[in-house]
Formats: sequence, C-alpha cells, structure tokens
Amino acid sequence: MKRLLGPLAVVLLLGAASPALAQDSLAAAKAAGQVGERPDGLAGAVPGAPPPVQALVQQVNAQRLARYREIAQGNGVPLDAVQARAGERLISQTPAGQYVMTGAGRWVKK
Repeated sequence: MKRLLGPLAVVLLLGAASPALAQDSLAAAKAAGQVGERPDGLAGAVPGAPPPVQALVQQVNAQRLARYREIAQGNGVPLDAVQARAGERLISQTPAGQYVMTGAGRWVKK
C-alpha cells in the first residue's frame, strides 16, 4: 500500500515554489522537530528528517547565504562574522521545545 503524504510533506513540497512558502514550510518543519537553527546562521535538518525536509533546508540555506553575502559585502565585514551574528539572533529567537545546534555540533531542544 502506498503511503499518503501528510500535510507537512505537502507544505514542504509547495514551499519549493516561493521564498515565502519556503519560510512557512521551514516554520512547520521546525515545529515538527525536523529542523533546527545552527550557530552559523544556517538551518539544519535534524537526524531522521525526511528527504523533502532536507531539500527545504538546502533551499532556505541558499537564500540565507545569498543574503549574508550581500550584508557582508555591503558592510565590509567577513561572511563568517555575519553568519555568526545571524546564528546568535536566530538561536535566541527559537522558541522553547524546538531544536538548536550547540557549538559542539549537537542538536538539543531549547
């Protein structure tokens, strides 16, 4: 018997169509415990996340890196400094119960 796509999978597949939908999909994946924030300002797929979630993370990270590069170039600062600042902000804004990556590379629930 074929397995039906759940509502989150449908949202994730649709999220590939536009940045706004990607952000909605990212929020849903975070709430589902499949994605977390990393100290480098990028999103990360928590181990066990399905392939559509991993694809979403790649899409979101490409958008984030493009924006971080713009900020770094516009302000004459290194890219890694922009990423570190974004990571601090994103982790601090992550609600309790969602995943964040520690400096040691481990996923923990905030």
